[in-house]
Amino acid sequence: MKKIIVALAAASAIAIAAPAFAQDATTTDETVSPAKNFSGLSVNTVIGWDHLRSGSTKDIDTNADIKQSLNGIVFGGGVGFDVPLGDRLTLGAEAEATTSSARWDNNNGVPNTFNLGRVKAERDLYAGARLGFAMSPKTLLYVKGGYTNARFALEGNGGGFSASQRLDTDGWRAGAGIEQKVGNHGFGRIEYRYSNYNKGEFDFNGDTPDSSRFKLDTDRHQVVASVGVRF
Repeated sequence: MKKIIVALAAASAIAIAAPAFAQDATTTDETVSPAKNFSGLSVNTVIGWDHLRSGSTKDIDTNADIKQSLNGIVFGGGVGFDVPLGDRLTLGAEAEATTSSARWDNNNGVPNTFNLGRVKAERDLYAGARLGFAMSPKTLLYVKGGYTNARFALEGNGGGFSASQRLDTDGWRAGAGIEQKVGNHGFGRIEYRYSNYNKGEFDFNGDTPDSSRFKLDTDRHQVVASVGVRF
């Protein structure tokens, strides 16, 4: 009889405690916001594939000897700050500075679309925003967009340009990627972004004033990987 009373008492205690435990667990789960894992200040390094091509609306490559594109490795770093918008969404601002090994040297007599002896991609500055969706506490999908300013070093044939002269270009960038949380503060990203430069200005050294701004049409495709730390 005592065993039956003890068993009933234990069962009653469990029956009383179970709803409270379940309520606590539900409350805890509901208060955990995956978006918070992707909020705050962050810094990161960037490296990846870089491809530039002149003219998105026209293909003038009727002759195989005309060079329209540059390929290389892009690398640099960035900083960002994200805030949670509810449990799943994040909104952030970001800035990035990179450079690239993409270049074309007319050493073999093959011209490019600029009819220049050398075109080399230099620094690229970006500032924009990104919107993220936390699929889980460790995985974030995001889209991004903003302003980009890229510089190119030019060298002309027959003295048209010198190696020290530059072409500054303005445009816009859009992209998308996935971020994976690593440990308590680390993260990794894989990202694709497209940039279009539609305004240009020749930057002359010395006392010569810069040229007037003019229209251009240059596409840039990049696939990059990033690693960083969130504070």
